[in-house]
Amino acid sequence: MTRIIDHPILGKLNDRKAIPFTFDGKTYEALENETVAAALLANGIRTLRIHEESGTPRGVYCNIGHCMECRVTANDQANVRACLTVVEQHMVIESGKQHPTIVKRMVEQQ
Repeated sequence: MTRIIDHPILGKLNDRKAIPFTFDGKTYEALENETVAAALLANGIRTLRIHEESGTPRGVYCNIGHCMECRVTANDQANVRACLTVVEQHMVIESGKQHPTIVKRMVEQQ
């Protein structure tokens, strides 16, 4: 785990409750009130989805909800921004899968 547990300004994190969640079928732990992005990064997960056109891995980029690079599926809701979503106990999170874009679909139909 790569989480900062004693920050000079934010203080110690050891008083926060551990919350189980799953990512792509594997169980991990988040800390209470932690975002999905922070929990995944703390557990060593860097790839959150696959780019729609190129198939390249994507992860946390801006971490403030602007870029949409950290989209995941959380509790069956697609395109949830991991950087803005707080982990809930037993939350089921799945990485964003590569889906054909509208341009690819139009080319494939021709």
